[in-house]
Amino acid sequence: MIKYKLNCKNCKKNFDSWFSSSLEFERLKKKNFLNCHFCGSKKIDKNLMAPNILNSFSKIENKTATRNRQNIKKKILEFQNFIKENLENVGDDFAYKARSLHYNKKEKQKGIYGSASKKQIKELQEEGIETESFLWIEDKNN
Repeated sequence: MIKYKLNCKNCKKNFDSWFSSSLEFERLKKKNFLNCHFCGSKKIDKNLMAPNILNSFSKIENKTATRNRQNIKKKILEFQNFIKENLENVGDDFAYKARSLHYNKKEKQKGIYGSASKKQIKELQEEGIETESFLWIEDKNN
């Protein structure tokens, strides 16, 4: 696949388009199948394009981004372990259990975590029941 920056001679606007090859672009242009995304004109030309070159700086950026993602994943997994060790997993009964804890203030109970739909969370918050959503990822290393 190749991406070209195209220019409409009629409306002077630029836009991008993908082609299976440079030969495919030339074939479609010759058959007059290319048209402007904005005005529909068939007067389309390729713009000058800068190649996308992967240099050593890009490699360093990619390594840094990978390291940052790994650090973020590690922190999320640490927080998930904290949650598992200190809270009770109530699974899909989260909304019901959260209401039980909120309205039955006589008994001090362990905090909970589990699954709830966006609608259930919104309803809980409207009732004054504090909830937090948290990204949960599976640790594929274990």
